[in-house]
Amino acid sequence: MKTNYPFKVIYEDNHLLIVNKEAGVLSQGDKTGDESLVEYAKAFLKEKYDKQGNVFCGLVHRLDRPVSGLVVLAKTSKGLERMNALFKNRKINKVYWAVVKRKPPKKEDKLVHYLIKDTQKNVVSAFDYPQEGAQRAELRYRYIGAVNHFHLLEITPLTGRPHQIRVQLAAIGSPIRGDVKYGFPKANPDGNINLHARRTNFIHPIKQTPLICVAGLPNDYFWEEFLILDDMEVKDKALDYFYSV
Repeated sequence: MKTNYPFKVIYEDNHLLIVNKEAGVLSQGDKTGDESLVEYAKAFLKEKYDKQGNVFCGLVHRLDRPVSGLVVLAKTSKGLERMNALFKNRKINKVYWAVVKRKPPKKEDKLVHYLIKDTQKNVVSAFDYPQEGAQRAELRYRYIGAVNHFHLLEITPLTGRPHQIRVQLAAIGSPIRGDVKYGFPKANPDGNINLHARRTNFIHPIKQTPLICVAGLPNDYFWEEFLILDDMEVKDKALDYFYSV
């Protein structure tokens, strides 16, 4: 079986496929015409199960192209419909790791901004007060620690807005490493940014059992150095895993 898909499977059952996406891969197709995660996932399922004809694989949510980590896909229309309902009703918890150069002013905080997206430029602007046409965005962050003058934050988004984590951290003066679109002064060598969808947990919408997934860090010495900072994460050794009961 082909092994060079740009993702690792963390969890799979009859309805869901949860993967750890590599940074630089589109979640779904766009005007670039580059192959997307959805297309790769369909090819993976077609090959794994020797399926004939079309394969169903629906994207439940997206990650920006330069972001790595957890993405939930649905293998059935029933799974897609029920997962979409979970997201709509905010019944899914997600945690991200972000690396920044400038330490935030507080160790823990809740950020609230009002975001307006320029669809032509694909850039989001953040405002401190309500604006006409703006969407309210909320997240919580927790400071974990520093390595080589960079700082690791744990981010829990409370809303799901485009580019939310990126623009909200930039708005407090702590843009994500490599994110030149939102104010970091220098791009990373691979063009990606140090934002990783680390953990997710929810009640499986069909099995009705708790499911927790953790996405191992990218195979990158810079990322892996940060594992030493969080005692809860050291045991993971940058590995993918899931827990279900």
